[in-house]
Amino acid sequence: MTSKKELPDDLAKFRDTYVELFGHLPPLPAARFEFSGEVNPEFLRLAEKLREHAFYSDVFDLKTTHLILFGMLLVEHNPAAQMHALAARRAGATWQELHKVIELASATGSLGPANQGSAMLKTLRDKEQGS
Repeated sequence: MTSKKELPDDLAKFRDTYVELFGHLPPLPAARFEFSGEVNPEFLRLAEKLREHAFYSDVFDLKTTHLILFGMLLVEHNPAAQMHALAARRAGATWQELHKVIELASATGSLGPANQGSAMLKTLRDKEQGS
């Protein structure tokens, strides 16, 4: 992996935020820093500025941000969800809060087809009835 000495200071600081969040640098960001840091550091810089802007705001605290990310990635069946659960825990989330996110994701996941299917069938019925 690229050492901190090989990255410009601003990119090294971005990389350090992953260690602060997760306790280590996860493999996917590590690969991005190593590869993009060498091939196109400006792209890496822009991507990390976008991440910084989205993840660190005055709208949500860090715990809430990572609870939201956990839920979003959980719905997508994305293994990165686990890392955001870890970040949420490190930011103070309780097991009950994390489980509530699972409950919300489960409810919206199972109700989605019911909502979509009902709306489709209503549209078909309305057309059939000439309404």
